[in-house]
Amino acid sequence: MVDPITARTWSYRALYVLLILLISFFQLLPLGAVTGKWAGPDLSLALTFAWVLRRPAYVPVPLIAGLFLFLDLLMQRPPGLDAALVVLGSEFLRARRHMSRSLPFTVEWALVTAVLLALVGLNQLALAVVMLGPPPLGLALLRALVTAAAYPLVVALSHYVLGVRAAAPHEADALGSRL
Repeated sequence: MVDPITARTWSYRALYVLLILLISFFQLLPLGAVTGKWAGPDLSLALTFAWVLRRPAYVPVPLIAGLFLFLDLLMQRPPGLDAALVVLGSEFLRARRHMSRSLPFTVEWALVTAVLLALVGLNQLALAVVMLGPPPLGLALLRALVTAAAYPLVVALSHYVLGVRAAAPHEADALGSRL
């Protein structure tokens, strides 16, 4: 018999993969009449950061790296660059999840916004170093800010609709480690 905690963890991992694939499907659809003027939010990145800060066991590093590498290839971005940046950002947030648990949501939101802006800067720097044409800085910053603006909505949907809540201080995982 499978432990209920392990079954729940794997079911949420499958849900995370399904949500990322669903988001990427809608990103590929030609829904906008005018492209390039406004940058929409990167919902897959907001979802990843929200889940890393609430339940890091649901989004392990290999899963994040594999999914975002797939998204790099699917969206025809430089292979591995966004995946590496998202892993860096998520691991930065994962290391600070204990600190952010005791702080108000606005501080968490500001931390996520700072990480999003840092990822934009690192992306621009990496593309400039290898002499690829980086996207316009204004558009990249606007996308990061729109993603940061959508972050509270993603957190609310994750919490109230999907049931991804922050672990209580006394909770433990299947191996007995504190969450």
